[in-house]
Amino acid sequence: MVDTFKKDESHIAPRDLPSIGYFEGREHRYPLRVFYEDTDFSGVVYYANYLRFLERARSSFFRLAGVGHAELLERDPPLAFVIRKINLDYKASAKIDDVLSVVTTYDVFKGARLLVTQKIFRGEQLILTADSEAACIDLDGRPRRAPKEMMEKLRPFLAT
Repeated sequence: MVDTFKKDESHIAPRDLPSIGYFEGREHRYPLRVFYEDTDFSGVVYYANYLRFLERARSSFFRLAGVGHAELLERDPPLAFVIRKINLDYKASAKIDDVLSVVTTYDVFKGARLLVTQKIFRGEQLILTADSEAACIDLDGRPRRAPKEMMEKLRPFLAT
């Protein structure tokens, strides 16, 4: 799938652009490989690095849906998304050189809150589940409703 975000990257050959995953229906799939830097001394993914994998997948979902974080910061007032809470359930360990897939669904938008479900798989094996609540805020930290144009871009991916 082509990256639909409007940032000008015309000077970069498509094969040189980093992957942002792809959609299968409502689900965004973000493939990644576990590198040495992601692991502890035993070759197992360090527990906190799963948060990095999840963040990359959430951001890639936005980008592929046509929502740019920089666009939000250029608004008046500038807006951003923060994770308000997250619940992780570790099912199995990922190891160095594993190929993982982070599956993300944006489920519900309520006012400033966005509920997100994510799962990390190694092949068919479930490694981790995560339920999070993101909040749209202004730069003073106050909750703000998401912009209508952003809601329109995300609406096809939300649970009905």
